[in-house]
Amino acid sequence: MKKILLFFSALTIWTSAIAQIHNFAIGDKDFMLDGKPFVIRSGELHPTRIPREYWQHRLQMLKAMGLNTVTIYLFWNTIEPKPNQFYWKEMADAASFCKLAQKEGLWVILRPGPYVCAEWDMGGFPWWLLKKEDIKFRTQDSYFLERSRKYLLEVGRELAPLQVTKGGPIIMTQVENEYGHYASDTVYLGKIRDYIVEAGFNVPLYHCDYFTHYNDIRKDIFTTVNFGTSENPKEAIDSLRKHQPKGPVLVSEFYPGWLDHWGEKHGTVYTNPIVKSLTYFLQRNYSFNFYMLHGGTSFGMWSGANCSDEYPNKYNPQTSSYDYDAPISEAGWETPKYLELRKTISQYFDSTEKLPAIPRRIPTMTIKKFKTTEFALVLNNLPEPIKDLRPKNMEAYNQGFGYIVYSTTLNKGEADSLKFKEIHDYALIFIDGKKIATLDRRKQKYSCVLPKREKPVKLEIIVDVMGRINSESFIHDRKGIIGNVLLKNIMGDISELINWNIYPFALNNENAPSKLKYQIGTTLMPAFHKATIKLNEIKDCFLDMSTWGKGLVWVNGHCLGRYWNIGPTQTMYLPGVWLKKGANEIVVLDFIGASENILGGQELPILNSLKNEN
Repeated sequence: MKKILLFFSALTIWTSAIAQIHNFAIGDKDFMLDGKPFVIRSGELHPTRIPREYWQHRLQMLKAMGLNTVTIYLFWNTIEPKPNQFYWKEMADAASFCKLAQKEGLWVILRPGPYVCAEWDMGGFPWWLLKKEDIKFRTQDSYFLERSRKYLLEVGRELAPLQVTKGGPIIMTQVENEYGHYASDTVYLGKIRDYIVEAGFNVPLYHCDYFTHYNDIRKDIFTTVNFGTSENPKEAIDSLRKHQPKGPVLVSEFYPGWLDHWGEKHGTVYTNPIVKSLTYFLQRNYSFNFYMLHGGTSFGMWSGANCSDEYPNKYNPQTSSYDYDAPISEAGWETPKYLELRKTISQYFDSTEKLPAIPRRIPTMTIKKFKTTEFALVLNNLPEPIKDLRPKNMEAYNQGFGYIVYSTTLNKGEADSLKFKEIHDYALIFIDGKKIATLDRRKQKYSCVLPKREKPVKLEIIVDVMGRINSESFIHDRKGIIGNVLLKNIMGDISELINWNIYPFALNNENAPSKLKYQIGTTLMPAFHKATIKLNEIKDCFLDMSTWGKGLVWVNGHCLGRYWNIGPTQTMYLPGVWLKKGANEIVVLDFIGASENILGGQELPILNSLKNEN
């Protein structure tokens, strides 16, 4: 009995220590933690980009670099995948992540949005918002504000109890994200702030802006600054001081790496200028956050795209790998950059601080090359059609992700030009089952020539949907066919194609499509390909996709993301925790065909191998 009482006494002491209430405040010169000056040394990583089983490892890696805080985004579209249906499980379980961070002795900075950018589909907005045709994001649009408030109140219900004021690790919460780069509506920004306060957040609120875009300053929201190694840190912080003369400095996003786009070289940032800026911060007791310290992977169909006001027609989809050339690699490894930054930070430790040992790497393995054995043609596995006079965008048919097929009949006739206003994002054109052309939004290629027809033929258009734009004024990024479809004959006469069959084919991140009609063999037509492999051991690896064309991959129901033979990535990060001893099912969706239907696992990634496009 005495042992039981001692146990519960110890448990009470431990619980009390975990729930200790702290005070975090913004002083005239410093951040103040329990009345003492505190310098935030933060690294950003996103729970949704890391297998849940590896959260602790990544947090320990962060702490071992000498950091005391982790900064996280929340992605609205993962938390509310359908209106009023909130999801806080698996990799979206932000509360469990925050508790784990606290257990590891780290503070948390929360960035709930509603807009976050982050190279994430539509900047974090749920696709179903696009079903309202006249919605205006990041404005005082009543429907957008209504949905934002409902989301933020749900965030408060889940996470407000984890603030330092209630014994949790959350010390600050961000309002919106880089809004000055988008607009200057401080009334809108104030409404988002009010929703966050209404949600129960009473820790200091802040907003961040790139140092050249301070268009949205409000005195009731603390202002921070974002910039990278190409900028002079003094110039950037002087810009902040012009707008906010008092208070501590927080460099809320400092870029030690950069993102990747399909068809472009892997982004890299040299270490020396990072160390130089970091030293500048440390010498002046400036607080900072590395964006990203560890990028991880935009698993599934969550990777976004860029399109800028400077180049409004340049659609630039991002890779599923979010390695970011970050100090901690996509698979969680320390890099030479990590070691150098760790060394620099430790030189500014006070007498009470001790640098933890670097956690051991999670091991990797090779998987012997194997072939897919079955395929299921996309055009032979369509749902019942929706009939429509004119084709609409994908969202109008209540579809968020996957691909969509449009079909109609072409009458007998001479060679014509098939013209679209736009197609989002990559389309394959078939006549009577034969591929005629490929259209690519990146190249603004929205038309093709159709051959002469001796009889009526079946026109089929498969639209492969890539990431929605996550930045600037282009985030209203609907998918599929945009606008009417026209035929232009050799005489210049234009007619509209009407009477369509629409086949929305939704895909999700948790399960590969089932009930497909598979057959033995291979094909170059758009198809699903399947293989089963037996493993005697399970470790992390990188799935080699270099012989495949363009599409998606699922392993045991987990969608690893998108691949494309144009590069720069030619492999896909496959966490060992998603494998199992014995039989493992791999499903590959390929739209343009493989040179060889071969897969295999390797110990190292291929992040920077570009190939010529067809």
